[in-house]
Amino acid sequence: MTRAFVFSDDTLLCRQMPDGWWPLQVQLPEFNSILDDSTYQQAYQIGHVTLLESLSPSHWLPDSLLETAVDVAHDLTDNNSFTALATSAITYDYAITHDVILPIIAETSGNAFVPYRQLIPQLPAALSTQVSQAIQLLRWQADTQFCSRCAAPVVHAETDERAMVCPVCRLRQYPRVQPCVITAVTRPNPQTGEMQILLAHHHRYGEQKLPLMYGLIAGFVEVGESLEHAVVREVAEEVNISVKDIRYVSSQPWPFPSNLMLGFRASYASGDIIIQEDELSHADFFDISNLPKIPPKGSIARELIDQIAKEQKVLLSN
Repeated sequence: MTRAFVFSDDTLLCRQMPDGWWPLQVQLPEFNSILDDSTYQQAYQIGHVTLLESLSPSHWLPDSLLETAVDVAHDLTDNNSFTALATSAITYDYAITHDVILPIIAETSGNAFVPYRQLIPQLPAALSTQVSQAIQLLRWQADTQFCSRCAAPVVHAETDERAMVCPVCRLRQYPRVQPCVITAVTRPNPQTGEMQILLAHHHRYGEQKLPLMYGLIAGFVEVGESLEHAVVREVAEEVNISVKDIRYVSSQPWPFPSNLMLGFRASYASGDIIIQEDELSHADFFDISNLPKIPPKGSIARELIDQIAKEQKVLLSN
């Protein structure tokens, strides 16, 4: 029995549960075990992808974190020990076209399409990663229907390989991942000595109700650039300061549009804040005990901020 998550753009079909929304899976029609060409093409039409197993963070977390409670992160049992098994994902249009049986989707049914951003804080890390994987692959399929070299229509590779193949010039096009660095820059408060963190309000957050949300400095890695170089450049470009003691922390796939966020920490070295006005509306160093509104749990930005707060023995309330 093959089951699949159902997506409509960046929203996922979910069911309302007592503790929040939970992704639903629907049964797909069975295909023959011995595939002829027509069946193969049907199985790999645009809007249907196979997802890999997504491992829980417990596979790489240090033993010290597995043995003790984490005060400021998700509960280890619920979040860091949950592995998402391999499955499939389809679009709503694919489901309608192929007569996939869907549950009733209405306000009174308890079933609805929920934005992925809304789900992130409550999903186990492995399941969140798998949902991100699905959004990226479905978008890649939709955006890769023609050869970028000769413009001929492409077909899915006739193997388990994730690739679109041009039948004319044989160019293979694979899903692209865009590396981005995101950095938590810290310093002691010059007057009190309390640890501070550099936060900025980005234009990409759009118009928001007060209080405004502040995040970390982030940006794409350029061609021919190391990750550390990207950290130095992005911080200098966006807020005009220099950093030192750059160290990698962790990563997170982020499907907006198809990024791999690489989390770093760094220490303030020198310079006065001058914001890049086309990117930011405000930036400053904030005491860790008096932060503005920050990104929700489940994001790598929040993970980096929470890590610093824990080291300073500060429990964040928001």
